[in-house]
Amino acid sequence: MDLESFTRITARILDELEKVIVGKRSFLEKVLCAFLADGHVLIEDFPGLAKTLTARSLAAVLGLSFKRIQFTPDLLPADITGGYVFNRQSGAFELVKGPLFANIVIGDEINRAPPKTQAAMLEAMEERQVSLDGESHLLPSPFFVIATQNPIEYEGTFPLPEAQLDRFLVRLSIGYPTADGELEMLERRRAQRSDIRCLDTVTDAAEILQLRAFAEEVTVDEDVARYMIALVHGTRDSSHLAVGASPRASLGLLKLSRVLAAMRGRPYVVPDDVKDLALDVLVHRLMLKPDMWAMELSTKAVAESVVQATPVPKIGDL
Repeated sequence: MDLESFTRITARILDELEKVIVGKRSFLEKVLCAFLADGHVLIEDFPGLAKTLTARSLAAVLGLSFKRIQFTPDLLPADITGGYVFNRQSGAFELVKGPLFANIVIGDEINRAPPKTQAAMLEAMEERQVSLDGESHLLPSPFFVIATQNPIEYEGTFPLPEAQLDRFLVRLSIGYPTADGELEMLERRRAQRSDIRCLDTVTDAAEILQLRAFAEEVTVDEDVARYMIALVHGTRDSSHLAVGASPRASLGLLKLSRVLAAMRGRPYVVPDDVKDLALDVLVHRLMLKPDMWAMELSTKAVAESVVQATPVPKIGDL
């Protein structure tokens, strides 16, 4: 694997995804970045904006297995991890694997499941394994979770606590398409005469692991690393926040910026790579002070002010 191959393959993946997700290349780029950085994504957006379609299409283009879990208030941990079932014919207990045993898993409306089930999902995300009857079972590699939340319906939900939100590498939002983008979507649907769109497989699991390994070789200058740390420490020093970003945010910026730099055809990270990813990494890790809620301040506004106030190292200094 070399830089040219990395850039070419990732560009082909994004081009293929854009056949079904219209006008959202920046969003798709960040999802792919998180996947190649071996992290997980939380998508918080309104219904009908192609969250599930994104995950399903990504699995198809990457040639990986895919499972969808619809989280509901009565969902149990065993419903997603699986368990041992007695087989009368063999007279023995056999492992029946749950939907977590797939390369790409989408957890729809994760905040609708009770905390015990959420914890089972988040344990699998962190450890890349599930524990059943005292035995640990490794999940497939690569393993990638896209979880979704609806930002407008909170009745009957179990909001993820900040410590669990911290497990997600990035929190993203797709957003509504533009008028031209929505028109193009309608034209494509009319032309293909079906809701089903077949996508070409661009790569496979073995090559994906090579892409991840190559991203680890991308150079990060000390000044750029200090810029990442300054952004994270800026949230901890903010007078508006009760809790700033954890060290996971610094590590997330490091891993994501390496992938993004390689996708843009560079063997080194520049400050713009970090800045383009900062809000997606930081916002969901912050907690406002109680009096800031009365002022209708948001964590996004605070994070934006931190990014704007943090000095950016000059390219000539790198």
